[in-house]
Amino acid sequence: MDWHSIFIPTIPILEIVFRGTVIYLFLFLMLRVLRREAGGMGISDLLVVVLIADASQNAMASEYKSITEGLVLVATIAFWAYFLDWLGYRFTVVEHLLRPSPLLLIKNGRLLRQNMKRELIREEELMSQLRENGLTELAEVKKCYMEGDGRISIVKRDP
Repeated sequence: MDWHSIFIPTIPILEIVFRGTVIYLFLFLMLRVLRREAGGMGISDLLVVVLIADASQNAMASEYKSITEGLVLVATIAFWAYFLDWLGYRFTVVEHLLRPSPLLLIKNGRLLRQNMKRELIREEELMSQLRENGLTELAEVKKCYMEGDGRISIVKRDP
């Protein structure tokens, strides 16, 4: 075992601290400015986070020769995420490509099994979601949708 390579850094400690600080502050400011909270985290948001994590990790660990290379890559990913959101906001055709429409799973107390099968949702899973919303019977549900981000939304029947 090479104890020297395990415990002795190959990069100066101050450089590691500096790289980590610059990347952290840049990501914090970028995500603070670009991300808005309108519900939960969608698939595109998750993809951006994963890509940014990988790109910034290389800049922090000095896989790139300069921090600037990492910042440019992270900024490029952020640009495309923001630009696609902007396109979706401006053009409904793009919106439909980026975010699927809600899918009806229950209508007037009846399970729409074909739609459930399409989304691979079992009846037990759906009933669990109903119980989490205070409903115990299908008859209490007017409509139930799987939203484009994977959440389940329920419209109760009038009492």
